[in-house]
Amino acid sequence: MTSTLSASAERELERRANHKLAVLRHVEEVSGNVAATCRYYGISRQAYYHWLKRYEAEGFDGLRDRSSAPHYSPTATDAEVVEKILWLRQQYHFGPEKIAMYLKRYHDVTISVSGVWRILKKVGLNRLPASQRYKRREIRWKRYEKQRPGHALQVDVKFIEPLGQTGKKKRYYQYTAIDDCTRLRVLKAYPTHDQKTAIRFIDHVLSKLPFKVEKVQTDNGTEFGQSFHWHLLDKGIDHIRIRPATPRLNGKVERSHRIDAEEFYRLLEGQVIDDVNLFNDRLQQWEDYYNYDRPHGALAGSTPYERLKQKAQDPLS
Repeated sequence: MTSTLSASAERELERRANHKLAVLRHVEEVSGNVAATCRYYGISRQAYYHWLKRYEAEGFDGLRDRSSAPHYSPTATDAEVVEKILWLRQQYHFGPEKIAMYLKRYHDVTISVSGVWRILKKVGLNRLPASQRYKRREIRWKRYEKQRPGHALQVDVKFIEPLGQTGKKKRYYQYTAIDDCTRLRVLKAYPTHDQKTAIRFIDHVLSKLPFKVEKVQTDNGTEFGQSFHWHLLDKGIDHIRIRPATPRLNGKVERSHRIDAEEFYRLLEGQVIDDVNLFNDRLQQWEDYYNYDRPHGALAGSTPYERLKQKAQDPLS
């Protein structure tokens, strides 16, 4: 493919050089007048004399197009920064805004969102493959954020596709809890999917979160049935079930599962993970990164833990 493109570009250079030569010969062999030839071909006399000077000095090769790029561009982005931008785009499929956020936070590199976009466009990476693009909905729902940590906790379950397994495949389920205010998350994988598992998970969540949980919000799955419901009430925690067929009401946990797919599970492709403890080791690493290191666009580039500290200092922020 590359050689075909190079041959095509070479033919175009040859064609343009022949056109310039035809203009020069038109003066000598047809019109005998530079001004008349320039009017005929729609070019300026400055262009004609520029081509003539190069032709006299270098022959036909002097008529070939040359790069108009400056020999030195003091405002050009460093190659190392460009490499980081391309790596984040190809590895994580981040958009320009998130790439600029990462460069500022982790590399102390300040670059505008438009600057990142121009670099991606230059190398043809400004548009993701169709399978990786976010599909916008016709109806956009406004999400409200609770102002107090623990005021509302969204809980959901994600089925984990077996990774690299052969033969009889094991099934795993990722239970996820996310705080509506700070976006702090707790994750754990289980080989079972029922109310007993959901109760074990919520007890695990309550033991890890550094604040009191007032309300838990779930969908209407059987794992969040009556036993789970009364278990929460016994702990003094309200349990709210969203209306059927309205996953947008659990939007924060749904969105976090999409992040898991894009930034965590996609990077595990090709690895064999057939042990729930190994799954949980990896999930714990990802949970720590998400909570303590990953800048969050909805939090203006802060991490969930930084948001928690901010709320502790200024509850009204």
